[in-house]
Amino acid sequence: MAESTAARPRRARKPVLDAVTAAAVDLARTAAEEVADEGTVGEHLGAVAEGDRVVSHAFECLLPGYRGWQWTVTLTRASRARNVTVSEVCLLPGDDALRPPQWLPWAERIAPGDVGPRDTLPRKEHDPLLEQGFEATGDEETDAVALWELGLGRERVLSPQGRDEAARRWYDGDRGPRSEVAENAKAQCSTCGFYLLVAGPLRQLFGVCANEWSPEDGRVVSADHGCGAHSETDVEVEPEVPGAPLVDDLAVDALDLLEPDEQPGAGTSGAAGGDGTGDGDGAAPGAVPAS
Repeated sequence: MAESTAARPRRARKPVLDAVTAAAVDLARTAAEEVADEGTVGEHLGAVAEGDRVVSHAFECLLPGYRGWQWTVTLTRASRARNVTVSEVCLLPGDDALRPPQWLPWAERIAPGDVGPRDTLPRKEHDPLLEQGFEATGDEETDAVALWELGLGRERVLSPQGRDEAARRWYDGDRGPRSEVAENAKAQCSTCGFYLLVAGPLRQLFGVCANEWSPEDGRVVSADHGCGAHSETDVEVEPEVPGAPLVDDLAVDALDLLEPDEQPGAGTSGAAGGDGTGDGDGAAPGAVPAS
């Protein structure tokens, strides 16, 4: 059975460029110049059919900071009329226009690490990273266990998605197994005496470092992380061997730098010819002359 013609979807007819409104470039330019600042309407970039006898003319925008933007003037005329009128004048971005980034609310725009000491984040009513916490049942024993195991009465706790994202972020970060300090470590954090397991479902993967000598002190680390401050690793200490005494062959004797008359003992004995303190041969007083 042939399909009914009335049941077929009708295709939207593509508008045809009206020759009269397309030729009214001067009218469109005049309308743009009345709205724009002086000297900011550039060359005509073309005309586009918007509908039956409705045409938009585009002109280059010469405003500083508006690269790629266009003054757009929409013209129209009535059926069987030759008179063209202006419908709208506006400034629109072109394909390569310089545009500001898409506006986002502050709550979505803020990034991790942007919160300062005096900042407070708005509460997310429907946060996929959180789920409803424990609610009292009236049974004291059940409530006591739940308060301890399920978050100490907090209104909301981490959802499975929240735990997965936190675990992935920590594991792929600087305190996971693929950081430079972990790759050079001799042992993993899971075997270190300073490794404190975290509570809850992440205890098999993460703990907190409690070693003040470690660069990770007080931070969450993965069980297969590591550093050079592991409690059980050690280094080989080579015994010290006493070396031979050092002799300084380059030392200069201070006596060698003195002039002859500055040498120790110079001038204590009489010179030749005597000075009245000894005999004429310069011998010291009381000396026995040689035979």
